[in-house]
Amino acid sequence: MMNTPTTPKGTLLVIDDIPDNIKILLGFLGNAGFKVLAAKDGEQGLKLAEHTHPDVILLDIMMPGIDGFEVCRRLKANDRTKEIPVIFMTALTDVFDKIKGFQVGAADYITKPVQQEEVLARVTVHLNLRKLQKQQEAQNRQLLYEISLRKEVEDALQHTNNVLAERTEELQAQARHLEQRNLELDAFAHTVAHDLKNPLSGIIGVTELMKDACIQPSNPLISWKRQIHLLELAGHQILNIIDAILLLTGVSRQTTVEVEPLNMSSLLAEVVELQSFMIEEYHGNLKLPKRWPIVRGYAPWVKEVWINYLSNGLKYGGKPPSLEFGADYISPAQEFIRFWVRDNGPGLSEQMQTQLFTPFTRLQKRVEGHGLGLSIVKHIVEKLGGQVGVESVPGQGSLFYFTLPVVLYK
Repeated sequence: MMNTPTTPKGTLLVIDDIPDNIKILLGFLGNAGFKVLAAKDGEQGLKLAEHTHPDVILLDIMMPGIDGFEVCRRLKANDRTKEIPVIFMTALTDVFDKIKGFQVGAADYITKPVQQEEVLARVTVHLNLRKLQKQQEAQNRQLLYEISLRKEVEDALQHTNNVLAERTEELQAQARHLEQRNLELDAFAHTVAHDLKNPLSGIIGVTELMKDACIQPSNPLISWKRQIHLLELAGHQILNIIDAILLLTGVSRQTTVEVEPLNMSSLLAEVVELQSFMIEEYHGNLKLPKRWPIVRGYAPWVKEVWINYLSNGLKYGGKPPSLEFGADYISPAQEFIRFWVRDNGPGLSEQMQTQLFTPFTRLQKRVEGHGLGLSIVKHIVEKLGGQVGVESVPGQGSLFYFTLPVVLYK
């Protein structure tokens, strides 16, 4: 019948310079079910302990070379062996030696000549303690791992919550923006419908008169030149509305433009040339500065701003309108230039000023035409990094302005 090998109760390392002592310990400890290793001096014992990592070390104190106290001190200084229990074996009975042994890290003492039962009892106690210690260390490692894992999960959840909160805030902001855009779109549709209705009604009225003239060609009330002029004016009015819509659409869709230094003098000269027919029609008087500061902007858009301010000044200034143009620094660091035009009109109340640049709104007794101009001006200037505004006192005229980043003063 074959013997089934049994698992050793533990691995013991005996360090003793006396062969007979080693032989005795090897015999009864092996028979008791332990795996026993032996070293004949301290140096060999240190190497075996680091290499094999036994469960308990039985260490003789009185040895040639390095004694047991020094061996124990080195074992406890080594991270690989410092946790191994060391039981001193000695014939010394001096209390001082025992205290010194405990000071260098010994776990227990066995007095020579050794008694088998005592050795087995002390070895078993320290093996059990070591086993409990390892179990506790394993539990501690597991606990630390679980705590670390829980912390990672909590951090991940917190990060997820933060991301969700940010995304929710973004979606809410987008929803508010879309709601605002929908409101502006409704107002835009109402404004365009209202503005197109007037010239189209005029066209229909004129065509009906012209149709009647065809039936009654001798009707003296009909002036062909006058009716054709009205048709022409209505056509220009509709064309202006369409141009304004196309401009607003282009500004809204174009996320970036290539800004460059602007020569405001030549730019405004173009605007005056383009609006010369209107200046002549309203008998407008313009006062322009000889020198302008140079700012950064996008010429086609800035030209539209000046066209709008100039045409409004001609329409709603005095009779005849007198318009003064100018520019000045507005910030302490002189980073922005304010461009403005001052009219000699009746001025605006505070309530009218607050409504003036609101998208697609109209002032009851002041605004004629397509009603899109100032909304477009605000949109353009803000896209270029500036601001728009008005300063007005009833009975003292109005000053409309816009700001742009400065380059240098020329």
